[in-house]
Parts: sequence; structure tokens; C-alpha cells
Amino acid sequence: MKTLGNSRILGILSCAFYLPLVVSFEKVTIPAELKSAVVKIAVNTTSCSVTCGPGFKLEEMCEMTPGGEKRNCTLRRTDCLASWVCGLLHFTVPVGKPFQFSCLSSDAVRFGSRAYSYTWRLAQGLITTNDVLFKPFNNPHSVIRFSPTRESDAGTYRCDVQMLKTSKVIKRVYFGVRVIQNDLVDLNFQKYLTWEQKLAANEEEGKTENGTREKVQEQQHFWQRELFYECLIGIVSGVTGGVLLSMALYFLQKVWGR
Repeated sequence: MKTLGNSRILGILSCAFYLPLVVSFEKVTIPAELKSAVVKIAVNTTSCSVTCGPGFKLEEMCEMTPGGEKRNCTLRRTDCLASWVCGLLHFTVPVGKPFQFSCLSSDAVRFGSRAYSYTWRLAQGLITTNDVLFKPFNNPHSVIRFSPTRESDAGTYRCDVQMLKTSKVIKRVYFGVRVIQNDLVDLNFQKYLTWEQKLAANEEEGKTENGTREKVQEQQHFWQRELFYECLIGIVSGVTGGVLLSMALYFLQKVWGR
């Protein structure tokens, strides 16, 4: 009986060993529908349009034939999520000027703002990211507008962007707003530039015209002439002073010699 049992076990093991070999030699038939099937896949994609929070990316979708040929390619816009913590953004706003800031980028607002909810909190009069110092700020929208800006609007505004379906926070950003008096700081830096700096700035922006260039050159020649005259006057004054000093010393020596 023991020998018979061992024989059965060996027979089962032999069958299990040879069965895959027999199956592998059988010819597998691929249906004609699968041979001519065309699959549409993403062959290229851009990075996310933002570094934090919700954004979008572009994907190139192409049909792939069984021979590996790409055809009928199209671009598709898809949503993407980057890191949810965006940090602190600083703004300096003069009193009385209109100002606004938004939780979402312009592209996200244009394509998918209805999918999100917004929770605002304010640390009034402080520039900080310490969440303990923030109090609720009533604003259900993604944008805060000051029209006009008042001194009491200064502080740090925190915005949490949440998915409506899951209530998951996908973006947190802080806006530090400093409000200054109009006569405290002049923010018009352009008028303090030299003519050379203005010319360089205009050339970078592609706004240089012949009239402006000629005007700048005239100003340069004018200041060069003024500098030449000032140097000439300085030299003459120095020589005259030296001569007078020499004469004074000469007469003093004569007086002391007596």
C-alpha cells in the first residue's frame, strides 16, 4: 500500500511537470480584432503649471498602431496637484489704492474654481505664518479686494483651498500685506534712474524710439560738457590758489628775515 501511494504521488508530480511543456508547444491564436486594435496613450506631457496647489498640465495623446506608429495626435489639458504648502507672499500697498489677491492662479480660476471651497483667516497687523495668531475672516470667495486700501487692512491673510467632494485641503497660502502712507515712500523708482539706465530699460522692453535715443544722447553730451567745465574751473582754481599761496609764503619769509 505504501508503494502504491508513492507511485501515485510520483505520477501526479510528473504530470504537473510535463503539463506546462505540452501547453507551451500549442499554438496561441490572436484574434484579428486585437491585431488591428489601435490604442490611444499619452506620449508626452508637460510639468504642472504651478509649484503648489491645483494647476494643470498638457498631455499629447496619440493613437498607437500595432506597428508602433503614432497618428491622430491631440493635446489634452488635465488637472494636477503640486505641494499644498505655498508659503508667504509679501505685498506693500499705499493707502487709498485699490488692491486684490487670489488663492488660485488665473488658469485655475478660469477652468476649475467651482470645484473648490475657500477658508480665510487673518492675523491683523502682523506679518506671520504662526497659525495660532490667526482668526476667522469672513470671505467665501477665492479673491480679496481692497477698494480702497485702508491702514486697518494690514496683516497676514491665510487661505485654505479645499476640494468640495472630499474637503481635503490642497493648498495653503499666506499673503502678508503692508499698508504705507503715500508720502512715506515714493514707489516710482523710474524717475530716479539715470538716462543711461532708462535707455537700457527701454531697450530691454523693446520700447526705444529714435527720438528717445537722440534725446538721451543730447543729455549725455550736455552733462559731458558740464563735467568738462567743472574740471577746468577746478584746475584753474587750484593753480591760482597755489600761486597765491607761494607768493604769501615768499613775503612772509622776507618779513621774518628782517
